[in-house]
Amino acid sequence: MTELMSGRAAVGGPFALADPAGTVRSLAEFRGKLVLVYFGYTQCPDVCPTDLARIAAMLAALGDDARAIQPVFITLDPARDTLPVLREYAAAFHPRLVALRGSEEETRRVATSYKVFYEKVPQPRGYLIDHMPLTFLLDREGQYVAFFPPGTPPERMAVMVRESMGGKP
Repeated sequence: MTELMSGRAAVGGPFALADPAGTVRSLAEFRGKLVLVYFGYTQCPDVCPTDLARIAAMLAALGDDARAIQPVFITLDPARDTLPVLREYAAAFHPRLVALRGSEEETRRVATSYKVFYEKVPQPRGYLIDHMPLTFLLDREGQYVAFFPPGTPPERMAVMVRESMGGKP
């Protein structure tokens, strides 16, 4: 049965975006690891830093098993999230968190492939970005497995990640 006929739409897909050093990083590069993909922006006032801190706590809880996981942050605000800003932001959460940015068009394409809604919301001093703060879990081949809604406790994330690693919860 095709995805269209089954009522299921594919989630995710390949991407190639710049890291803070300006190196283009692709999803294919992380083959063999589970990948956690989070879409957000550095000026997010609450949910993004909270969720990224939870991802870091989950990685810490996994200990040595965390080496099999690659956390990735994709900015939804490439206009303000320059490469130096992303470098500093990612380092504040976890040393292995890879922060990525693309052009507005590339960002829209990648976010759309993950079914992530976002839009700029004007504010008296600039704008915020209204977005779906989801963390996506991809398998070792880069295929979508599940997503974690905002506020998912690190312990729950660790259970699901361990299950995807083939281990016991």
